[in-house]
Amino acid sequence: MLRKIRILLAIIFLIGITSLFLDFSGTVQPWLGWMAKLQFLPSVLALNVISIVVVLGLTLAMGRLYCSVICPLGVMQDFFAWIGKWRIFRKNKKTKAANKYSHSKPKTWLRLGVLGLMVVMILAGFNAGVMLLAPYSSYGRIVTSALQPVYIGINNMLATWAENAESYAFYQVEPHNTPTLLCIVAGISALVLLVLAFRNGRTYCNTICPVGTVLGYVSKYSWLKMRVDESKCIKCGLCMKNCKTSCINVQKGEAVTMDYTRCVDCGNCENVCPKGAISFSKVKSKKSEVESPKTEENMTRRSFIGVVGLAAAAAVNAQEKTTDGGFAAIEDKQIPKRKTPLTPPGSISARNLQRKCTSCQLCISNCPNGVLRPNTSLEGFLQPVMEYEKGYCRPECTRCSQVCPAGAILPITVEEKTAIQIGHAVWVKKNCIPLRDGKTCGNCASKCPSGAIQMVPIDKSYKMNEEGKWVDAEGKPVNEREILRIPIVNTEICIGCGACENLCPARPFSAIYVEGHEVHREV
Repeated sequence: MLRKIRILLAIIFLIGITSLFLDFSGTVQPWLGWMAKLQFLPSVLALNVISIVVVLGLTLAMGRLYCSVICPLGVMQDFFAWIGKWRIFRKNKKTKAANKYSHSKPKTWLRLGVLGLMVVMILAGFNAGVMLLAPYSSYGRIVTSALQPVYIGINNMLATWAENAESYAFYQVEPHNTPTLLCIVAGISALVLLVLAFRNGRTYCNTICPVGTVLGYVSKYSWLKMRVDESKCIKCGLCMKNCKTSCINVQKGEAVTMDYTRCVDCGNCENVCPKGAISFSKVKSKKSEVESPKTEENMTRRSFIGVVGLAAAAAVNAQEKTTDGGFAAIEDKQIPKRKTPLTPPGSISARNLQRKCTSCQLCISNCPNGVLRPNTSLEGFLQPVMEYEKGYCRPECTRCSQVCPAGAILPITVEEKTAIQIGHAVWVKKNCIPLRDGKTCGNCASKCPSGAIQMVPIDKSYKMNEEGKWVDAEGKPVNEREILRIPIVNTEICIGCGACENLCPARPFSAIYVEGHEVHREV
């Protein structure tokens, strides 16, 4: 029963979290957004006390169920391992599919080494390294690069059929920009997981994953554990052969031992035991106490230091957190070269984003305006940056701030967003249509939501009289539509939303673009 319940819950969490990355309409987030907020490493980086307490409390009560149920990367490894058990992939096809694994000694030095490296990278603000080790982020990149294009393609196909049938059940969605670099990183991660899980089950979880290491040592003191009744055990070894974490050691003439720092409470051992000698309970066997090997005992103090170090790194990292129709030929817009990248409203500053973002791609997947995309530069590697050639950051949208689980983008209201200046507009004289082509325009000013752009006549002899009408130097009325005017930007009230840049009809480069600010401010 335990195994069936675990599998059911794991499937629910996997589908739920996957749907968060595929959701472009925003309908899933209000219902299942808590699943992302429950991920351990993002919760630590965001200092989300409630989520941290829930995960640690669950681990102290029932062991590493987080790794077996809540973590999507862990569940994906189980799926890969299940594929590896298919008969077509086994050399000896006569053996039972279940007899696949064997006991292995714990690689403590590697586990604690990776954990220590993670702590150092968090303290140093080197998130390009952190994001490669973060399990939730790795899963997000895999889904975003592999499944999201397929999902949007199917949706657009259904939208075409619905349009032909005069139905509005589906609507066309612009495919997200998925850089080749993101696909390469995600592909390598998926390949490593596939090979390791295909051959040896949860190897990644118990040798590389820093979250698994932290929760593993916490689970040594859990209330409920998989325990063996030696009076019933016949040393058949089925539990060892079915343990996907390789933590069970069965030797004839010796007591069965379990390494609880690696056990994820999957229930496989209990399910295959022919004598019912294994149970998930708090009662220890009278004849034999099932415990971790002695080689692990000396590592408890060092593992505790690693856990404290991870928490300390998050605390230091959190110190910066505060509470707070065109005239040109149709061509694709080109991205301007910005001296300072644009970061989403709510991220406070470029530095705050770099220190806390784990590059999970959830904000990018959920951006309904196509503004966010992965950064391909070394600084802020695969973290979200804003570009306006496909859309602009609408003042009424706060989706990215609502979905971020790591505190890299803080939750903000619509009112707060309209007062946050992430950058300011810059006019490029040589690209402006009134000067370049001698035609009237004014798109930038008419579309600016903050009223930061005003149009002034090129010919300074034109003025507006007391009645609000344009006149020439002699005071004669002039047709307003015939006056060539150029924009001026009030940088004090411009919020950097990018409406002017996106809607400017000049091609291929806009006549006005947004320059980012290192630190955001209120206007």
